Amino acid sequence: MVTQLHHVNVTVPAELEAPTKEFYGSVLGLQQVPKPPGSRQSGAWYQIGAMQLHLSVEDEPPGSLSSRHVCFMVDDLGGTEKRFRDTGVEIIPDPRPVPGMLRFYVRDPGGNQLEIVQPQRFTEKSK
Repeated sequence: MVTQLHHVNVTVPAELEAPTKEFYGSVLGLQQVPKPPGSRQSGAWYQIGAMQLHLSVEDEPPGSLSSRHVCFMVDDLGGTEKRFRDTGVEIIPDPRPVPGMLRFYVRDPGGNQLEIVQPQRFTEKSK
């Protein structure tokens, strides 16, 4: 079902965005990469080999569900969604579609968010 880890998303409050970007970019030396159209403009994405670290700005009250997440890549998004539904897991639709990527979200029993993605396969009709 899961073929690889795609990215990990960490979150910080708005007032810590600049120093956190400095930390990941300058202190850790991660390469910042452009974010695709439709994604949040705050935060930053960093490339680490074949994987990414996503930094998001989030000001959620204590106890609320966070958008922090781990992203898993799958080779059959439809089959994976069916498997989740068959086991009673709620599918959370993609609120901000990213070109070239099909995805949805779920939460594990502890409330941790998981992003499930499959690169979109382009056919002659979809070009």
